Amino acid sequence: MRHPMSFIVLVLIAAPEVAGASTWNIDPAHTAAQFGVRHLMVSTVRGHLGKVTGVVNLDEADITKSSVEATIDAAGIDTREPKRDEHLRSADFLDVARYPTITFKSKKVSKVADDRYQVTGDLTIRGVRKEVVLDVEGVPKPFNDPFGNVRLGGVARTKISRKDFGVAWNKVLDTGGLVVGDEVEVTIDIELTKQAESAPR
Repeated sequence: MRHPMSFIVLVLIAAPEVAGASTWNIDPAHTAAQFGVRHLMVSTVRGHLGKVTGVVNLDEADITKSSVEATIDAAGIDTREPKRDEHLRSADFLDVARYPTITFKSKKVSKVADDRYQVTGDLTIRGVRKEVVLDVEGVPKPFNDPFGNVRLGGVARTKISRKDFGVAWNKVLDTGGLVVGDEVEVTIDIELTKQAESAPR
């Protein structure tokens, strides 16, 4: 097999103008983790990971005190090529039999602009934990959907080295290049649903 690794991570989408602290759930039906990796040094293979779940604790008074924890189903990787996907699930790449999930836990949130943030946190792939920074763009205000839910949305982007996480499989081409690139571009489209507040006792 000759293609990429996947990855990936998950994320915080924040919105500065909502009153009071609140909890938001990542909506797995409308959230997608995507990646791109160079193949044979001439093209980029793109794919998706599996279901993304998690919780964002949003502090509207001070957005930098917000936090996020997210989990991705690594076994759900899909590059539209079954044999390649099987290889990506193997011990050469994600080793999903031993490490079925990828996780992200934030440590710091910084506001860059009214709709842009940087979220620093620990990304764990194949049991290896490394700090990464997510560049996040989010809808600045919540909105009500037609079904009575309050939602926020946005997109997060980052780049990682797959070798940093122990995903080092490769082959050298006759020209001296490599079959699979090291750098992985990650894009996460996120939709959050506000968790209903518990009734006071």
